[in-house]
Amino acid sequence: MTIITKSELETVREGEKLGKTLKPGAVVALYGELGAGKTAFTRGLAQGLGINMSVSSPTFTIVNEYLGDTALFHFDMYRLEKEDELFDIGWDDYHDRGGVCVVEWSEKVPGAFPPDTITVRFNILGDNERQIGITAAGGDI
Repeated sequence: MTIITKSELETVREGEKLGKTLKPGAVVALYGELGAGKTAFTRGLAQGLGINMSVSSPTFTIVNEYLGDTALFHFDMYRLEKEDELFDIGWDDYHDRGGVCVVEWSEKVPGAFPPDTITVRFNILGDNERQIGITAAGGDI
């Protein structure tokens, strides 16, 4: 599925729509350049999961945890040098905890994702306009 959003709020709302469909254990891999809307989309995912906390990018902490009926584990791989570092911080443990794992800068850890990962690709079309492509293991959502 490909979506065009024309504001940050629309990007958040699209994340919320996806968040409402996610089950515990889901992994969402986000791809896109700096400022493309990955964190805004993740704010929406959290809302869709019923999490009422302020969501921010975990650039300096690698992972932020947001607890709710279904926990959200928000990873940012921007500062990682190699994929092994993700496993060193307990990627498998997070994945096994039954929450939803969402990963920004997924291109840095291509071998970390299970086969049923949902892929979300962001392209900047203009100042506030984004193209968002969402694909599940079996094809477009």
